[in-house]
Amino acid sequence: MDVDTQPPADPTPEAGPSSHPPATNGAGAAANGGDATMDDVEEQEPLPEGASQVLYINNLSERIKIDVMKQSLKTLFKNYGKVLDVTAHKSIRMRGQAFVTLDSKEAAAKAVKEVQQFPLYGKPMQLAFARTESDALVKETHPDDFDKHKEERLKRKTAEAAALSGEAPVPTAAAGAGRRIVQMPDEYLPPNKILFVQNLPDDTDKDSLEALFRPYPNLAEVRTIPGRKNIAFVEFLDEQSSGVARDALHNTKFGGENGLKLKVTFAKQ
Repeated sequence: MDVDTQPPADPTPEAGPSSHPPATNGAGAAANGGDATMDDVEEQEPLPEGASQVLYINNLSERIKIDVMKQSLKTLFKNYGKVLDVTAHKSIRMRGQAFVTLDSKEAAAKAVKEVQQFPLYGKPMQLAFARTESDALVKETHPDDFDKHKEERLKRKTAEAAALSGEAPVPTAAAGAGRRIVQMPDEYLPPNKILFVQNLPDDTDKDSLEALFRPYPNLAEVRTIPGRKNIAFVEFLDEQSSGVARDALHNTKFGGENGLKLKVTFAKQ
């Protein structure tokens, strides 16, 4: 995730959201000059599983200029806390999507709850917690790890590009007749509208899986495997939609404190 060294200025964008931002409570009251009471603190809901300071947003209008969209997102989400960064790109793979980094998990969780389906430029926003840290968050919370974080991000980007082009990675040390071709890891399989989900708890049923994947657009079908409770297939209407769900849910815990991290990959063609 790229970093903007300076957030955009705060003028009113040329075309704003189609309605006023949702009203905030609690943290929002403090931002409006009110003092949060002890009752407010006690009534705070526990953080949802997988909560992160980085929000993944999709279903954004693609006809709005990137700079205007970033400014609009910053204006909207600053109602919930300090906005550390807003990232959006023009590339085909990332169009209609953005990442917003807030200063706390509590602020991000409140934003997910209140901004979900908010019609920005006439399109209802889809929000989920990102599964990786943004550059801005690493710089803010543990800057000594930034070089390692950036290196890992670039490795992931290179591997994904190789997967999309159909090139399997080959170890550089191997050469000549003894050269060994390394199979592409499941994480780098080419896009498919069907996802393969592994490491599910034994008590997982179709309803709980549908509830897990329903927040992501264009869900078509969830298929469980008789006699194999720990795996399932989840189909979307298109590859872009399945990619959104895969990016958001891969390596996230499912099934409470004792749950394993889900492995969500594109199904093999």
